[in-house]
Amino acid sequence: MGQSIDLETVKEEIVGHYAHYDVVAYEDTTTKTTMRSFIVSYGFTDFYLDEGKLMQSDRFVHAEQKLSRKNASSGISDEAVQAIQPRVQEAELSFKEGRWHVYRPATPSLLGITGDPLKPLSTDPDDPNLTDPDQDGNPGVTVHIAVGSFFKGEIYIIRREIFSNHLTLNNNGTLSGFVEDKSEQLVVGASKRILNQPSHSIQHADRGLSQILLVPIDSNIDTPEELMEIRDNIFPKEPEFYSKK
Repeated sequence: MGQSIDLETVKEEIVGHYAHYDVVAYEDTTTKTTMRSFIVSYGFTDFYLDEGKLMQSDRFVHAEQKLSRKNASSGISDEAVQAIQPRVQEAELSFKEGRWHVYRPATPSLLGITGDPLKPLSTDPDDPNLTDPDQDGNPGVTVHIAVGSFFKGEIYIIRREIFSNHLTLNNNGTLSGFVEDKSEQLVVGASKRILNQPSHSIQHADRGLSQILLVPIDSNIDTPEELMEIRDNIFPKEPEFYSKK
């Protein structure tokens, strides 16, 4: 059965509580050799109607980072992930080739610093507006770095999150598509001098590497623990640069 062409009907159909999974592929050319990475994010997305407008609210709870360099790993705490607070945004709907498409425009938000999210990110590592959203005593958000078992360290970053979602409504009620990320980042410090250097990843040009999937779930499933318990049943496997033995 095809999708309804009535806009108001489709808005009502989309309204609901969804489990959120997205992958964004990045390249960092500030390193000696280009570092590629996947950031896999988990959370909840809610759609609701407000005076006839379809509103989208996102809440992130956990993230995994995958690096292209063998034996290297990085990660941030759930506290840091949960400090990312995108603004509620009206979703834009369009009907093309028999399917509905949902676009969430970018709504810049700051992480690790206060200020005006509509202005470019500060370039001052000693900016007095730095915050500690993961509450570990370090400025900005702490990224844990490890290479094998012989090197471990931390870098402290601030970010201006700028992402948009390009979604298509599927006949099974899920929404899928790709994420467009134009975020800005600044390293404001590190636990080791060798790590205290510029690092800014840009999104890989291949949209197929930056996928998003929203799956309708029961409204009672609303905690990070509940989401992570069901993720393997509703989401695809996380991408890897190397096969796990």
